[in-house]
Amino acid sequence: MIVAAALPLVAEYGAAVTTAQIARAAGIGEATIFRAFKDKEEVLAACTAEAMNPQHVQRELASISLDQPLADRLTEAAEAMRAPLTRMGAVAGALQASGHRRDRAPGRPPGDRAPGRSPGARPADSRETAMRATRDALTELIEPDRAALRLPPERVASIFLGMLFTQLHFGAEGAEADPAEFVDVLLHGTLRKPGSDT
Repeated sequence: MIVAAALPLVAEYGAAVTTAQIARAAGIGEATIFRAFKDKEEVLAACTAEAMNPQHVQRELASISLDQPLADRLTEAAEAMRAPLTRMGAVAGALQASGHRRDRAPGRPPGDRAPGRSPGARPADSRETAMRATRDALTELIEPDRAALRLPPERVASIFLGMLFTQLHFGAEGAEADPAEFVDVLLHGTLRKPGSDT
């Protein structure tokens, strides 16, 4: 409940969000947050983990019937993935923009590593792990049509994600392609077929 209430606030304010704001949004007292979490840093870590959790998207993708044509499967996938990918990008972007670094404890000076971390060690890249899991789930969705594709399903899945991310993050307001149009461009490109008006 606390993480669910905190997520939209973290997406808006990044690390500048206060536990008082989170408590108000959750409809609880601020002290209740500290019964569940040691400090605000733990709340931010839980929000990041939830935003990057690929299981939500994987469940949506796994529920898509493989009996449908590929275009319909990918259209459903695009529709299912928009909200989680937007949330993932918003949380990560807001935290980064507010100067939050997951590999540094609060108040630790830049360059000083967290306790117990060896020099040169990198924190687990949860975003990369989440995207790999999502790409694998998409690949499974595309696999039945391998013989009809010019590229392997893994490559089609990567292009699909790249196009979807680009559209979500850089598309002009109100100019986003709807999922069916997005998938049509992915599968058939933008050139007209010779002798065709479409």
